[in-house]
Amino acid sequence: MARYTGPTTRISRRFGQPIFGSTKAYEKRSYPPGQHGPKLRRKLSEYAVGLNEKQKLRYIYGLLERQFRRVFENAKRERGITGERFLQLLETRLDSVIYLLGFAKSRAAARQFVNHGHIRVNGHKVDIASYNVQTGDEIEIKNAPGSRQLATRCLEENRARNVPGWLALNAEAFKAIVNRLPNRDEMEPGINEQLIVEFYSRF
Repeated sequence: MARYTGPTTRISRRFGQPIFGSTKAYEKRSYPPGQHGPKLRRKLSEYAVGLNEKQKLRYIYGLLERQFRRVFENAKRERGITGERFLQLLETRLDSVIYLLGFAKSRAAARQFVNHGHIRVNGHKVDIASYNVQTGDEIEIKNAPGSRQLATRCLEENRARNVPGWLALNAEAFKAIVNRLPNRDEMEPGINEQLIVEFYSRF
């Protein structure tokens, strides 16, 4: 599956936050990239503000524009608040859930973990990162030495990360249950999804 493979720290500096999880390089130079990065930038237009918010969220979840837009269109067709439903569809992607559970250090690593066949959902192998989990689904690391060694290492490295309340993790059994769909306050706090809805409504 196509994904962004360019410089990550530059993107984090552009948006003023650690987009890809790692903060070391970003903390050294947290100002915008480019020759005039440390200086104040001119005020952005309404269009540019919406575009930046859309791009920021797209990079957080590691999707290309076509994939990202498809998720948005799916959210529009469903009942509820479009912006919140959009975030739910992104947050309940299998790769995102694996990251939130601490089985991977980043969403990019979680995508690779899923694609390599280390995950089972309700007893069945699922190697599609964009698979959306549902309430009641049981997620398990495959019962293989290699899979569980990787998971153990990541769980130890991510001990400081809190698992959100909509997921229930049993680390010893390498299993988790989806209790419910996430609420807005349990999803990306630094995103204004309404700006993204308004941006796409222009087209």
